Amino acid sequence: MTTTTQRPDPAALRPKNTSEEATRKAEVSNLLSPRFYTTDYDAMNRIDVTPVRAEWDAMMAEYEGDNNHDHFQRDEAFASEIKPLPPELNKEFMDFLISSVTSEFSGCVLYNEIKKSVDNPDIKQLMEYMARDESRHAGFINAALKDYGLGVDLGGLKRTKAYTYFKPKYIFYSVYLSEKIGYARYITIFRQLERHPELRFHPIFRWFERWCNDEYRHGESFALILRANPHLLRGGNVYWIRFFLLAVYATMYVRDHARPELKAAMGLAPTAYDYEVFRVTNEISRQVYPVTLDIDLPAFRSGMDRLFQVMQKVDAAKARGGLVGWVQRGWWSVAAAGVFARLYLLPVKRHDLPATVRMAPVW
Repeated sequence: MTTTTQRPDPAALRPKNTSEEATRKAEVSNLLSPRFYTTDYDAMNRIDVTPVRAEWDAMMAEYEGDNNHDHFQRDEAFASEIKPLPPELNKEFMDFLISSVTSEFSGCVLYNEIKKSVDNPDIKQLMEYMARDESRHAGFINAALKDYGLGVDLGGLKRTKAYTYFKPKYIFYSVYLSEKIGYARYITIFRQLERHPELRFHPIFRWFERWCNDEYRHGESFALILRANPHLLRGGNVYWIRFFLLAVYATMYVRDHARPELKAAMGLAPTAYDYEVFRVTNEISRQVYPVTLDIDLPAFRSGMDRLFQVMQKVDAAKARGGLVGWVQRGWWSVAAAGVFARLYLLPVKRHDLPATVRMAPVW
């Protein structure tokens, strides 16, 4: 049974934090920040899941069962476990939470808009369930941010953050991967802190096991959509799949290496952690994608390192400002695009799709 707990005094945790500061960070739109999306609702309306009807109906029954309906509530121990963090760890952890709440809320907004804009009963039902889940996730993270005086104004964020148009298939590719890599990230962190509870510096990590089950189920939903529409997995679309695979992996790699204190506090090395997550995500994504990235290629690994180094140069130029900073930022942004292009052209692993669409979690 859960109870309402007293919130810690934010001033005791980090006096200079403000909700306005957190909301400004969430509003930023760049290559690495979570985005808000809009799409072609007429095309969404035409999605047909008939070829996977049995699996789809079973999935909807799981959503309706809502086995996490009582999970995202703070228990009595939550507030007592929150403590001040060292400055650099505090900064990186707050950045992680702000990025996470923005990503979760972005999904909630998109799924709500799709639900309101389509008549297709299958898509409408799925979007309602997914919006419900993402709303819970965003609210739970935001409550944790408020402990530090950094709650994001989600209503204001919805009004002010820039929106990016994505075709439905781009949403399918990117959301499928984001949910699956989210599962791999959360379960890897949960298992590490389960083995080493002394490293659990914040209580939110105790929620990650059941949380990642939501992520896994969301990804399975988009796997069913893609397998029901196999033209999305053939021909020129394979190039888009390769693009989104690399974009999601590269974004994670750069973000994680920019937050070394956060991983160190968990007893994780960023590179080893990222490649373990990539390995799990590759294994999962084989159920629906005809290609996976060859993450063991030396050129892939050196390219990811180079991309991180170049993105650090972009950030330094942005911080410098002025004309010189502007020129340097442009130069290094072009260099980053070149590194990404070389990574994209590396050989990939091709394979046949399995007969069954759904699979058990890897862990």
